[in-house]
Amino acid sequence: MADKRTYKDRAAYLKQAVQKRRKELREKLINYKGGKCCLCGYRKYPGALECHHLDSQKKDFGLSSRGLTRSWLLIKKEADKCLLVCSNCHKEIHAKITQPPKETLE
Repeated sequence: MADKRTYKDRAAYLKQAVQKRRKELREKLINYKGGKCCLCGYRKYPGALECHHLDSQKKDFGLSSRGLTRSWLLIKKEADKCLLVCSNCHKEIHAKITQPPKETLE
């Protein structure tokens, strides 16, 4: 009976379950968007890949870890409004140093 979970253990169990689900959804999202930065082709570390909304007016929610608590259908719908870029390219887009490819803007 020592293996039985108690109510006290539930919070830790739920935290682990949520972390695992978010990680799986993030991996699925990165694969769905091509698995690499659409500007420079970076793919070494998935943690450096981010979603950039093409039109912030159409953004329903962010795709950071809190956004990954939603259903896959909602995440996929939101991801269709975004580009997958690495952190450096993302910062350059916001600084107006780099432009997203024209075919993605149409």
